[in-house]
Amino acid sequence: MDLSNLMKNAQSMQAKMASMQASLKERVIDASAGDGLVTAFVNGDQELLKIEIDPKAIDPDDPEMLEDLVLAAVNKAMTEMKAMIQAEMSKVTGGMNIPGLF
Repeated sequence: MDLSNLMKNAQSMQAKMASMQASLKERVIDASAGDGLVTAFVNGDQELLKIEIDPKAIDPDDPEMLEDLVLAAVNKAMTEMKAMIQAEMSKVTGGMNIPGLF
């Protein structure tokens, strides 16, 4: 493979990655904890967009339970989003693991 083809392939991959990143920004994953008492919504930029809390989850005598449910829902949403990003990245890179991309 000559340098010209290598550069074209690199530019093509870069364009595909930019398109994928823009597409991922629009995607939202939600994950719940406590049988749906707390739901976290995360976008492709791995930003927490929203948290929904069922009033049944609010117990003034046990704030730690609500804290644990929020933490569990957020962590689950982040984990699912990272998995989706990795799956999308492998489509673009052909399965190559390129450090520092995400």
